[in-house]
Amino acid sequence: MNNHTNCRPQPLFDSINHLDRDDYQWPTFYYFQDIAKALAFLKSYSGNQGTFNSYRREIERLIHWCTLVAQKKLKELQRTDIEQFVKFCQSPPNSWIGLQKPPRFIEKDGLRTPNNAWRPFVVSISKSDFRKGKEISLKDFKLSDGALKELFAILSSFYNYLLQDEYVDKNPVALIRQKSKFIRKYQSQPKIRRLSELQWQYVISTAKTLAAQSPERHERTLFIMSLLYAMYLRISELAASERWVPQMNDFICDSEGHWWFTTIGKGNKYRQIAVSDSMLNAVKRWRKFLQLSPLPSPADQSPLLPRHRGNGPIKSINYLRKIVQYCFDQATEQLIKDGFSEDAAILQEATVHWLRHTGISDDVKIRPREHVRDDAGHSSSAITDKYIDIELRERHRSAQKKSISEQD
Repeated sequence: MNNHTNCRPQPLFDSINHLDRDDYQWPTFYYFQDIAKALAFLKSYSGNQGTFNSYRREIERLIHWCTLVAQKKLKELQRTDIEQFVKFCQSPPNSWIGLQKPPRFIEKDGLRTPNNAWRPFVVSISKSDFRKGKEISLKDFKLSDGALKELFAILSSFYNYLLQDEYVDKNPVALIRQKSKFIRKYQSQPKIRRLSELQWQYVISTAKTLAAQSPERHERTLFIMSLLYAMYLRISELAASERWVPQMNDFICDSEGHWWFTTIGKGNKYRQIAVSDSMLNAVKRWRKFLQLSPLPSPADQSPLLPRHRGNGPIKSINYLRKIVQYCFDQATEQLIKDGFSEDAAILQEATVHWLRHTGISDDVKIRPREHVRDDAGHSSSAITDKYIDIELRERHRSAQKKSISEQD
């Protein structure tokens, strides 16, 4: 068998919209059967963009490693091979690492061709380091514990699929009994990344100020911040896609006069979210700006978040992220001006998802956890319990007055 370990990997699987194209030009030394099985597996997740992207990333890395490094087929891999693959992912060669995320495929002469700038792994740095102008380097690459957990879960799911399809006779991932040698264990749950009460008040106050100063641009900002915090929405649940287009009539009123919001969330799961009076007021304000009636009727199929220019709903998640990030940046500047430099430094690291965490954490203090669980779309109360930090506060309070010496 020829040695291809020095070959630079190219993307194998296109986006969801191009999965059925029949002009793939895979390198001749790749294992076509493995690729075909992987493609069939990925197609089963084509209804969920986020899940599809995660599975495609890990499965593609595995196939590249099988062909270019281990030179083994999927059905030949043993437990020790999977362990070697995980170690490889923790420290891949520089030729497999990129400094940015370019498109996987590009249009050329009417055909989609692999982008030579693409790499299976990408270096990422913190937002604060990026703002400070830190130069990204290949030596900064690191696979987080969260990424390792996801890697194990996806590989195991893939092999269970191959097992059911009778393509393999065992799941080598399930045979790894000591995953802890790859993933750190924590005595208690890691702290949920969320905004403090002060940070959230600065963020929402900033959104209101921006909306007052420039309603044409920032009434949308205020409404988005309200949606993400008050109803624990994920950013993907606000962007229109083939599987889900958020509309005004997703806000519905039941026979008792209670308002609910329906969405399709993670894992393509449908859920209803109870709408608070405050959130309902935010809806009325947004609709007034759009010159619509105060509240939507069941027949109102207009976009929940229409594009700023042109017709139709907002489809770009990155565009929504930029809106939230601008608000974060403005709130950070105000925190610094008011002398809250430590809070500002933490807010600089915040991501959009922190707003969901913040909303859940604030509500679980005052609402029954089962209600918060269902509104958040958690599969179990154990997940919701991670957001209860009352015990942590009490633990710290009990330790706060512990002295080291009698003179303290």
